[in-house]
Amino acid sequence: MGLRETKMERTRRFIAESAFDLFVEQGYDATTIEQIAAAAEVGTRTLYRYYATKEALVVSFVENGLDAAMAAFLAQPDETPLSEALYAVVDSVEQTIGANSARLLALYDIFDKTTGLRAGLADLCWSWRQRLAEEILRRQGGTGDVLHAALTAASTMNVVEVVVQTWTANAGGVEVADIIRETLELLRTKAIPFPTPAGWRRRVSSARRAP
Repeated sequence: MGLRETKMERTRRFIAESAFDLFVEQGYDATTIEQIAAAAEVGTRTLYRYYATKEALVVSFVENGLDAAMAAFLAQPDETPLSEALYAVVDSVEQTIGANSARLLALYDIFDKTTGLRAGLADLCWSWRQRLAEEILRRQGGTGDVLHAALTAASTMNVVEVVVQTWTANAGGVEVADIIRETLELLRTKAIPFPTPAGWRRRVSSARRAP
């Protein structure tokens, strides 16, 4: 990253930090773009070059965490078993929470109180899940099963969301590692039911016994 890009990234992060402090102090709805620009010591036009909307300022914190998780996945050698490479995503999320626990609790409190922000969060998670599915296919040489990749990416995203939601719901009073361990154990032991039509298990069992 060149000097110009480094300065731009520093400015971008300072704007987001300033905005977050104001959101916590006086509430998301009560905070104006002009106040954020003043706190970040930039003009409103400069602010809009970095963030097109006030919503984007909040969602950027989640985006940074997901970017770090994706980078952790991409850093895994292609020969690494997929399940282990995917665990790097979960491990990255655990580290992000550990390093930013107070901020994340405040952030999700904002999401909880501001329903209009949830659409942006949902869109961000959807886009991230799509990219993970694409990267899973890439690891398989582009010849893998698209449906398998999509379900794998979705289940990984669901693990991340459940872990974060459970942790925030307990106000950070439960260790993230414990939540992750219990979540993965439930999935590993197949204790989580999935939608199944009546008689499906009998039909599958009969098909397996057929010569």
